[in-house]
Amino acid sequence: MFPEVTRDDVFRLETRRLWLRWPFPGDADAIAALAGRKTVAEMTAHIPHPYPRGEAADRIGCWRRKNAAGVGLKLLMTSRDADRQPFGTIGLDPVPDGLALGFILASERAGEGLATESAQAIIDAAFTLSPARSVEAAVRVGNPAARRVLEKCGFAYEGTALQPAPARGGLIPSDRFRLDRKTWASLKQWRMPDLAPRRGPDVVALAV
Repeated sequence: MFPEVTRDDVFRLETRRLWLRWPFPGDADAIAALAGRKTVAEMTAHIPHPYPRGEAADRIGCWRRKNAAGVGLKLLMTSRDADRQPFGTIGLDPVPDGLALGFILASERAGEGLATESAQAIIDAAFTLSPARSVEAAVRVGNPAARRVLEKCGFAYEGTALQPAPARGGLIPSDRFRLDRKTWASLKQWRMPDLAPRRGPDVVALAV
């Protein structure tokens, strides 16, 4: 799915404010702290809560294997001008008609436009570096922050349906979104994200 350039762990995507880089074993504590938050986990289908000991290390190993094989692309959100410790994750996984997008972001960084900036970068990579015809995403109903990210990136709403959520113990209602290659091509000039600070309980995470 992805070419050789993405399969080496020196690969990264750079935006105005961010480095999106491969995960490394040393990131396990930061990932555990992020994914271990109940407000983050409950908006996803596959992050358990409480977060098991060793889960982060196992996930990082899985992400690195997928990246190296070119069957997916999982990156960590880090700042260009700080210590590059991760405060979010973003990734693409193969689905029958293309790729599925998923991300989580630390709640204290919500409202800065970082999820939108990350999503735009990895979507550009998806359509530039892979043959995917579309990128799809699912947002748990009641998660307006993640929905806003997708809308800013040009995704079209395709309806609400029940989605398998093993970590939530069954099915969860999720809003489905899709961005096709033709629409993406017409959006070369991404709109600048809204950088105005937001306050409240919004959690930026997709049901992945």
